[in-house]
Amino acid sequence: MRGLLVALTCAACWGQEPQRTSAPLTSADRHRVIQAVAANVRQRYFDRQVAELAANAVLAHEQAGDYDSAAEGRTFASLLTRHLTQASRDDHFTMEFTPNVFPDFSKPPDPERDERYRAAMQRSNCTFEKVEIGPDKVGYVKLNSFPHPAVCRSRAESAMTSLNRAAALIFDLRDNRGGYPGMVVLLASYLFDHPEYMFNPGSPVTEQAWTRSPVAGSLLADKPVYILTSSRTYSGAEQFSYDLKMLKRATLVGETTGGATHANVLHNIDDHFAVGIPEYRPVNPYSDRDWAVTGVDPDVKVNSDESLATARKLAEAKLRTTQAPQFPAERR
Repeated sequence: MRGLLVALTCAACWGQEPQRTSAPLTSADRHRVIQAVAANVRQRYFDRQVAELAANAVLAHEQAGDYDSAAEGRTFASLLTRHLTQASRDDHFTMEFTPNVFPDFSKPPDPERDERYRAAMQRSNCTFEKVEIGPDKVGYVKLNSFPHPAVCRSRAESAMTSLNRAAALIFDLRDNRGGYPGMVVLLASYLFDHPEYMFNPGSPVTEQAWTRSPVAGSLLADKPVYILTSSRTYSGAEQFSYDLKMLKRATLVGETTGGATHANVLHNIDDHFAVGIPEYRPVNPYSDRDWAVTGVDPDVKVNSDESLATARKLAEAKLRTTQAPQFPAERR
């Protein structure tokens, strides 16, 4: 997967390693990073004119001394991110810093990392924390990431099949930090009776962006859907929430999401810094904005710890309406 599209969480990209203490940055360190960032932006950003503006902006900030006091890596990365997004008016730029060592993002993950990811998914049941149908016939899925389909397809298919007889569905994404767009599309496929486009600001429009609907044997395409969100809902979970909301296929209940589109490709600057650059012109058929920075607003805004009870009440009320016996109108 070239450049590691950062629709993944950082944990999925390079693992949770013990954090080391980094040495203070020198002016030479900052100058080297700034020069490399400007060169990468000019080379890779999809709009060459805007790329020039953004690259020149960070160089001008350096000339003005705006980075001189940034001796800590995260502070420096945050400043660069702000200046890139301000100059380009594109909230999808990002600078990443780790006191550890980034992998080489130009190469596929090494087999050892793949095996660690596979083992972690097996231990965590592919992050499907809970899947059940309650006495009220409302299905409930607590999903804490969108794992890679190559590793977790069978678990995802099993989960959705087990919910087939539910009268309504609740997806609990309050602790979901993101994952792989392929799993977003796979799960959404069960919720439609025809293919639908799942917008992802980090990917070009390809056949893989469309749901594989209808899914053979699925009875879920016409069932009410509720998605629980919180300020901890990020990235791929925001894509799932945003697209189903815009397609009017789900009701979002909870808090505004975190606003992490990660619509970029990471490129190494050195061991500790990487720049995320949007390489595709996003094609959003639903709105002139996605969820970058601002997040996805819920349809029903409540504190996240109240969202499950609220969604259950909404689902039960909906089911009482749709399942109530229909009597013919009285003749006059």
